[in-house]
Parts: sequence; structure tokens; C-alpha cells
Amino acid sequence: MSTAGPASDSVVRTAINSERAERRRQVTRTVRDVRERLDSDTDVRPDFDWELMVEHARLRLASTVWVSALVAFIALVGHLWTDKVLIGAWAFVVVAAHLAGLYFARDFLKLDRKDVSLRNWRARFAAVDAVFGLAWAILFILPSEATIVADVFRFSAMLIVVAVCAMLASNLQAAMFAATFPITVTTALGFLARPEVVFLPTPSHHVVLATMALTTQAFFIVLGYRLYRASLTEIEARAEKDCLIAELEQANSISDESRRKAEEANYAKSRFLATMSHELRTPLNAILGFSEVMQNELMGPLGNDIYKGYVADIHDSGRHLLELINEILDISRIEAGRYTLNEESVTLPYIVEDCAHMMGLRARNKGLAIVEQYEDNLPKIWADERAMRQVTLNLLSNAVKFTPTGGTITVKVGWTAGGGQYVSVRDTGPGIPEDEIPIVLSRFGQGSIAIKSAEQGTGLGLSIVQALVQMHGGTFALTSKLREGTEVMFTVPQSRVLEVMPRIDERPRRRGGVDLAAAGATGSVLGSMRRQLGK
Repeated sequence: MSTAGPASDSVVRTAINSERAERRRQVTRTVRDVRERLDSDTDVRPDFDWELMVEHARLRLASTVWVSALVAFIALVGHLWTDKVLIGAWAFVVVAAHLAGLYFARDFLKLDRKDVSLRNWRARFAAVDAVFGLAWAILFILPSEATIVADVFRFSAMLIVVAVCAMLASNLQAAMFAATFPITVTTALGFLARPEVVFLPTPSHHVVLATMALTTQAFFIVLGYRLYRASLTEIEARAEKDCLIAELEQANSISDESRRKAEEANYAKSRFLATMSHELRTPLNAILGFSEVMQNELMGPLGNDIYKGYVADIHDSGRHLLELINEILDISRIEAGRYTLNEESVTLPYIVEDCAHMMGLRARNKGLAIVEQYEDNLPKIWADERAMRQVTLNLLSNAVKFTPTGGTITVKVGWTAGGGQYVSVRDTGPGIPEDEIPIVLSRFGQGSIAIKSAEQGTGLGLSIVQALVQMHGGTFALTSKLREGTEVMFTVPQSRVLEVMPRIDERPRRRGGVDLAAAGATGSVLGSMRRQLGK
């Protein structure tokens, strides 16, 4: 279980670092928000206040046609109860106030954010809307006929105008109040100033209309505040989305850069290992050769048994180191993309049988039995024979290494359900704990049983097996249970299985008792004779 410690510690460290980074982002965001609110004269961040004022200016510009149409309609209908000159002058004043608002809105949108004093422009917009509201309020103090129809028209016009002003100025609370308050107050006072007003015991309709006008003011103030909060929430959500997108892009760029550096480091490591492996194999071959000569005393006796033991240890250590270098060289070539498959038609059962016989002596010395089971008439496959031998020898070597004395190793070769071929190696060893299987399949990974075993290993064998099988387009699977053994299986896909072509019938074809080949030859001769005679 000690091998699982570094992996679990790495996961824990990654989680802790992520939490710390998230806390730092939250603290930075909170400090920035507090600083911006302290710099603002409202409870809204300056950036959000700027967005609200921009939306207010844009709404003012977009309402030009509708406000003009509303003024023209009210003037057209109002001249029926009011003097035409007065209603025309009122329309001119309202349009002039609206044009002044358009002028300020257009100038504001032309300015840069850093050149704008939000407090000054907020006051300007409030003043412009106040003038606009006063211009509309003039309509409701114009002399008119004292009829029910005129009063209803006046009250209806007040409702429409207050609704329009509340919608246009909802992003600025001060401007909305300045635009609607003069209209509703003037309308209410106009109704209450009528000489026929009666309060008690039965109020006249003018009192009712004045009360409804004041109630309308409160309603539209609440409605405008709701619209203001909705706009502010939308701006905050958009800013949060932009912030998240920026953080995501930054994290993505950091991830891409880290991946690029990791790939470059991996390629550099692979090239370094490949170069060093070649450089180390030459002196190792000399060490192995001379130690073997000394061990066999080919040039004369050593004369000391201790030296003979040292020479044997040198030879065994050199052989183990050479195997490690060879495996590192193979995995480095695979990672660097320089491992080329020399593909040819091979018979998989023959390769496995040959490898089993090679490992037979080692298995018998350990008291193990190798059981071979091969399906008959398996066709050849298109694969690299050396790679298939290396894969099979690695699997058999692991099985022999970790199977105790008296155990059994079963080797199977047969068809897969998809039409491919498989090789299975099953042993009766101690097995591998389920949580250690990913470690065993990783590079340089060894389980707890392998660490405690006296057999030496590099932890690269299964990584090489997986890479070679993947290069052939096959699959690799390892299943194991404690005290029940381990089974390792790799497959070769159907696309690499060579189909047996039917034999070509070379006998002459006959039709109606006539040899078609001979008839064809005769026809060719006759045709040649005709061409010669024609010439």
C-alpha cells in the first residue's frame, strides 16, 4: 500500500491548491468590489453605474419616433377641448425638451469612460428629465372644457405619459422621479382646483381622479424601481459571465502552455533516454562479456572463491541493468514515435508456443507447470513478429516471476467474439489488490507484492506491452483477485487477421463440350491471318 501514498498525496495537494486559488480569487473580487463602491456616490459599482447611464442614453435616443408620435396624437385629440394655439405651443415645448434630452444623450455616448464624471452626468440627466416632465405637465393645466370626456382624456393621457417616462428613465432613479412627479402632481392639482370639487359627504369625480393620479405615481415609482433592479441584475450577471470567461480563457492558456512544456519535456526526456541507453549498452556489453569470461575461468583460474562470487554478482547486476536499459530504450522509442513495426504475415499460436518453450526451463526450475491451449486452424495475422514475441515473453515472464512453487500457468490462443484473435496468460499466483491495478499498469509502477518479492523488476514491462498492443490496434486487459491469481489478455483486431483466399481453378473451362481456351487461341490465330491477308 505504500506505493499508493504518492498518488493520493498528489491528488490531495492538487485539491488544496485549487481551493486556495479559489479563495484568493474570491478575496480579490470582494476587495475590488468594496473599493469601487467606496469610490462611488451610490451603492452601485462605478462600472455598473456607467452601464446603467449608457442604457438610459440609448433608450432616450431609441424613443424619438415614439415620443414624437405620442405628442402629435395628444395634440391632435386635445385641440378638441383646448385652444389650438395653446396646444400647438405645448407640443413645441415638449418636442424641444425631448430634443435637448437627445442632445445630452448623444454627447454622453461619444465620451470615453475615463473622461466621464458619473455624478455630474447623473445630475444632468435628472435635470433634463425634470424639464421633460414639466413640459408634459403644462398639458394638464391648459384651460379646457369642463366635461367628463375632457377629464377622462386628461387622466388617460397622464397615465400614458407617466408610463412612458417611467420606462425611459427607469435606469436612473432620480431621473425617473424628476420626470414623473411633475406630471402626476400637476394633474392632481388641476383636478382639485376645479370649482365644482366636493369632498364630503360624496366626493366628486375630480377628487377621485386626483387620488388615482397620486396613486399612479406611487405605482410607477415601484414599477420603475423593479425595472431598475432587473437592469442592474442583468448587468451584474453579464459582468460575472465576462469575468468567468476571462478566467476560463486565462486558465485555458495556462493549461495549453503547461501541456506544451510538458510535451517538450517528455520528448526531451525520451530523446535523452534513447541517447543515453545507446551510450550505456556499449560498456555494459563489455562488462557482461569480461565478467562471463572470468566467471567461466576461460583464461585461467581466479584462485579465490570470494572473487568468483563477486564476478557472478557483477554479471547478474550488469544483465539486470542491460534489461532495464533495453526496456527504457523501447518505451522511449515508442513515446518519441520512432518505433516502426516490421509487419508481415505470422502465425500467432506458433509465436506463443515458441515463447512458452523458451520459458519452460525457467518454469520447471521453479516447479511450475505451463498448460498450453490453442485453437485449431487459426489463420495468420499481419503483425510485427518481434513485437508479438516481446509482448508474450513479458506476460509469461511476469507469470513465472510471481507464481509460487507448485503453481500453474495457462496459456490460451483463440478467436475473439469480433473475429480477431486473443492471447491469454493466467497464473495461480497471489494476485493483485484491486486498488493497485492502475499502479501496476503505470510506468515504473509496482504493487506491494512485487516490492516484497525477491524478484527484481523495472515496472516497464506492462507499459511496453500496452504500447505495442495499441500500435497493432488491439486491446489489453488485466484482471486479478487476491489469492486467486491474475489473468492478462491481449487481442489482435479482425482487420489484421488474414483471410484464406480460395484456390484458383486452373483447369480449362468447357462449354458444350468445347474447350474455351483452345477456341480462344484458334480465334486469335484466325484473326491474325485475316489481318495479314488484308494487308
